[in-house]
Amino acid sequence: MSDESKGMENLEEKATGQVSATESDGREDDGRDGGRSAKGKFFPRKKVCRFCANKGRIDYKEPDTLKRLMTERGKILPRRMTGTCAKHQRQVSGAIKRARAICLLPFVAE
Repeated sequence: MSDESKGMENLEEKATGQVSATESDGREDDGRDGGRSAKGKFFPRKKVCRFCANKGRIDYKEPDTLKRLMTERGKILPRRMTGTCAKHQRQVSGAIKRARAICLLPFVAE
């Protein structure tokens, strides 16, 4: 590009007041920052216990609800993965163990 065309581009940007995302910091901004702030530090979104938020009941007779809290192999997911609070995590593990005992859930997936 010649100096004249760069000058014209700058005049157009000043007139519209818009600068493209690629020119401002050298990369495109698509809104998906992955939880990172402007300085590049990672701030994970706080997980909220779904049972506290929705006042949901943990029942061993509902295997569909309990399957969401287990891996494909049949292991109970930890709190840090599901976001449940300590109180409800204890209830979840008890409900899963009861459901396994009466054959509503498998002990190990094949």
